[in-house]
Amino acid sequence: MSELIKHETFEVAPEELRTWQGRKEWFFNRDDTDHYEQYYEGPYKEQEVWQKKTLAGLIKQDERVKTLLEFGCGTTRFTRWWHEIGLEATGGDISPFMLAQGVQLFPGDLVLADSHHMPFKDHSFDALAFVTTFEYYLDPVAVIREAVRVGKYGIIFGMMNRNTPKLIRRRVQQAFGKNNYYTTAHFYTPGSLRDLVAEALPDRKYSIDWNATGLPKWFPKQQWKVPYGDFFAFHVKLLDV
Repeated sequence: MSELIKHETFEVAPEELRTWQGRKEWFFNRDDTDHYEQYYEGPYKEQEVWQKKTLAGLIKQDERVKTLLEFGCGTTRFTRWWHEIGLEATGGDISPFMLAQGVQLFPGDLVLADSHHMPFKDHSFDALAFVTTFEYYLDPVAVIREAVRVGKYGIIFGMMNRNTPKLIRRRVQQAFGKNNYYTTAHFYTPGSLRDLVAEALPDRKYSIDWNATGLPKWFPKQQWKVPYGDFFAFHVKLLDV
């Protein structure tokens, strides 16, 4: 029998699968993806509470939004939560390692796809969501245009803020290879994201609202309309539909 067996050496996750946009990404590395949920359950738990409050405070203001597609949904950490606040959510991600966990945790629909080429018809959903994933796109203008094609009423962003004292720590960790999550990330501010939206949507009518959070525990407020803090939520509401 042994002579009938073809012996080959191969990888379950070959090298080409670990790269996207011409570079290695943490979400194709099992050493990082396998611990993602535990990270949120550990040191990030309290910050997650305020991130969700900040996102909900913006998206719930648009009563037209009943269905939502979250791209870069990962393990469906936030996709599950959209349902908790009354939205019918679907998730999309390009990482099979993240989605492999997501399908075990989320009973709804998930799709393996690239955010630059969403496999949905125009206006398939009321809104698009990007939560700490938009920072990894090399062509963010194309992603915004694709998002408003698929999301009829707008986009809700959850962003790692550039205006934070932790930026230096993030970059030091990145330089010494201590935190793979930030290696290819581009950090925005509410102002720089506003400029990017204007570049992507020159012919559309929309309004923008945002709030920041991720402030030190000792700070008297945990959410404010000042562009400083570890995280900000940013809502682009389309007005011409």
